[in-house]
Amino acid sequence: MSFLDKLLRIDARRLKKIERIADKVLSYEDEMAKLSDEELKNKTPYFKDLLSEGQTLDDILPEAFAVVREACKRVRNEFPFKVQVMGGIVLHQGDVAEMKTGEGKTLTETMPVYLNALEGKGVHVVTVNEYLASRDCELMGKVYQFLGLTVDVNLREKDTNGKKQAYLADITYTTNSELGFDYLRDNMAQTIERRVLRGLHYAIVDEADSILIDESRTPLIISGGERASASTYIFADRFVKSLRKEKDFTIDIKTKTCALTDSGVDAAQKAFSVKNIYDSSNPANQDLVHRIQQALKANYVMKRNVEYMVSDGEIHLIDQFTGRVLKGREYSDGLQQAIQAKENVKIKQETITMATITYQNFFGLYDKIAGMTGTAKTEEEEFQKVYNMNVVVIPTNKPLIRCDDTDMVYGTEEAKYKAIVNEIKKRHALGQPILVGTVSVEKSEMLSNLLNKEGLPHEVLNAKNHEREAHIIEQAGQMGAITIATNMAGRGTDIKLGPGVREIKDTADVHHAAGLCVIGTERHEARRIDNQLRGRSGRQGDPGYSRFFVCCDDELILRFGSDMLRNAFLSLGDEGLNNKMVTNAITSAQKKIEGQNFDTRKSLMDYDDVLRQQRKIMYEQRDKVLYSDSIYDTICEYFHNTAKKIVNASLNGEEREKFLDGKLLKANLEPKYLPEGSFNEEGYTDAPLDEATDDIAALLLSYYNQKRNTWPEGAADQVEKMVALSRIDRNWTTHIDSMSKLREGIHLRSYAQTNPLQDYVREGFQMFDEMIETISDEVTLGLIRAQVRVKTEAEIAEEKKQLEEANNPENKGEDK
Repeated sequence: MSFLDKLLRIDARRLKKIERIADKVLSYEDEMAKLSDEELKNKTPYFKDLLSEGQTLDDILPEAFAVVREACKRVRNEFPFKVQVMGGIVLHQGDVAEMKTGEGKTLTETMPVYLNALEGKGVHVVTVNEYLASRDCELMGKVYQFLGLTVDVNLREKDTNGKKQAYLADITYTTNSELGFDYLRDNMAQTIERRVLRGLHYAIVDEADSILIDESRTPLIISGGERASASTYIFADRFVKSLRKEKDFTIDIKTKTCALTDSGVDAAQKAFSVKNIYDSSNPANQDLVHRIQQALKANYVMKRNVEYMVSDGEIHLIDQFTGRVLKGREYSDGLQQAIQAKENVKIKQETITMATITYQNFFGLYDKIAGMTGTAKTEEEEFQKVYNMNVVVIPTNKPLIRCDDTDMVYGTEEAKYKAIVNEIKKRHALGQPILVGTVSVEKSEMLSNLLNKEGLPHEVLNAKNHEREAHIIEQAGQMGAITIATNMAGRGTDIKLGPGVREIKDTADVHHAAGLCVIGTERHEARRIDNQLRGRSGRQGDPGYSRFFVCCDDELILRFGSDMLRNAFLSLGDEGLNNKMVTNAITSAQKKIEGQNFDTRKSLMDYDDVLRQQRKIMYEQRDKVLYSDSIYDTICEYFHNTAKKIVNASLNGEEREKFLDGKLLKANLEPKYLPEGSFNEEGYTDAPLDEATDDIAALLLSYYNQKRNTWPEGAADQVEKMVALSRIDRNWTTHIDSMSKLREGIHLRSYAQTNPLQDYVREGFQMFDEMIETISDEVTLGLIRAQVRVKTEAEIAEEKKQLEEANNPENKGEDK
């Protein structure tokens, strides 16, 4: 038996088990229908009592799911099908449910959301944008409220109190980015009151492939402070624009990277008056190389209206998988500034990374996560390895009758678009609605111009008019509608067929004229993105048709197609070819890219795993400071660590015969830590290091405690927490930025036959240990030097008087 057969058999067995549980849920149908509204609502406290008595969520699942089905019927007039119940079971079990477009994923999630919310720890429903989060909260929130649960939506515009209330609800709808940023901000908060999250218990991720796979390549970053001036980017930009392609620099199309040639290096050294730009002993040289690399990438790899767009004098990132603008997101490591210089818009100061996390590591913090999407099976290996989630394909409620035609292949881009326009004209003449998927804003606008020349009315949905996204998509299934959409813009909104569309008859020229026609203008680098585009048609048993049009100028063919494939395309000229072998060759190229992209994301995770371990230690240390009434024990540890550092810095002699030098110890203590002349070094020379460390720690603490005991009651605890938090945050920020710089240059180690990842791990933890030592030292110094001034009674009385006058209405003027 082959591996594939075994896999299919395992999937079939799993589906059978899920189906048996679903049948149990359906067996409650008549019983639930007989209950009054009040009796149905009372099931919620009843389930909570069962859980408190020791029953598990799995024990109560069949009846709880049945309660939600009945509530959906009464509140929404929608009754989940058996396949939706099966999808809900998969979500409860912490896996990915692959459900085709139009199969009702929003209704499916209500059952596991309700069940898991009964534990009272909070359930997060995560989606790709705020429109969908608000819409689903409004639509499904009524079901949960009917059953006595609280529901809220977390929006970017909400203040701290608003967010806190949203997360206190039993069920919270939110976007993935806002959720991740809230987590990072919580771990930068100076007081408990400024934190908004209450824990990461259970999350259902809608469009799981988009969030957990595609977006995982870009880490979430909170930045602040300023690093380099704008002029450095302008100089680098001018320099790279003066270079000659192939002679001074090369471009690798497959990896989307640029590199200076020997000629380019000579030009750089001459332009910037540097002897050797690769002299790593000079930090300024490292920064110069980095800025030149980013300028090369900005000018010769990053494409306007593809990776980014310019609007109102600002650079806006475009999501490569959805075509949407990524609000609030910027390129890091100076690439944003390099693009600003390229486009001649105002250059914002490059900032220092203060907090960062990848989606892989963020969602790994949850007790349990689950996902829903229309396309996930092609990424099952990654879901398993990274998130420990299996993908279960849920059967459709009605058979899929859409026709997915083989690709039409052309030698040139001009011939391809001419064929696409002709196909649109023929089908539009019959009234068939047409959805055309493009890979970029640039291509969508080019096709729009071609349709305008032919007098074909149409709508364009891309990053430039995303505000009308839902409206445009809702109209896309109407008779005669032509819609051009960038990639998967509009995902999450169903395209419902208008009156008469199902009944359109075929002609001699046009087959499969009924239902929505989907045209892909080129293949995407991921097969599932193509499948998602196809999946917009043929929902819930509707008729439909899909076909891709490709040519040798397409990005996929240019970057990953074989020479044989490209030559086959070129031989066609303007004639189109409908050949399954070519389609298979394209699919093969896609598999190759998917493997490379997986390796890229895996590499990101491997590197971020180092930061994950360090982040865990730092956030736990920070929480200990933030949540403790007194941190005096921690302060004692800091003092002891500092004493150890001072003693180690006071050793003398040869490497193997080092001894403690009393005079050196005195010099290291005075006057930095202790007043001049207060330390007697007698008896310390050649003393055991552990004993000396304990003595010095006790001495430093004694000196601090003398001062501490003079402060007002409670002041010491506040001062200690304030000093500790400020030093932890400052050093952690510096450390993250240093790790980012280390990561930027680490790939060059491969040229020296060393393993870059191993070097990064070793040096990263060495830097981390140094940071911990620095925090101890700075906290010790900060407390030893701290001054607490007590206000006099006169000052307190004056402040009170001023406050009373400010609040007295008689002292306030009236508006004239």
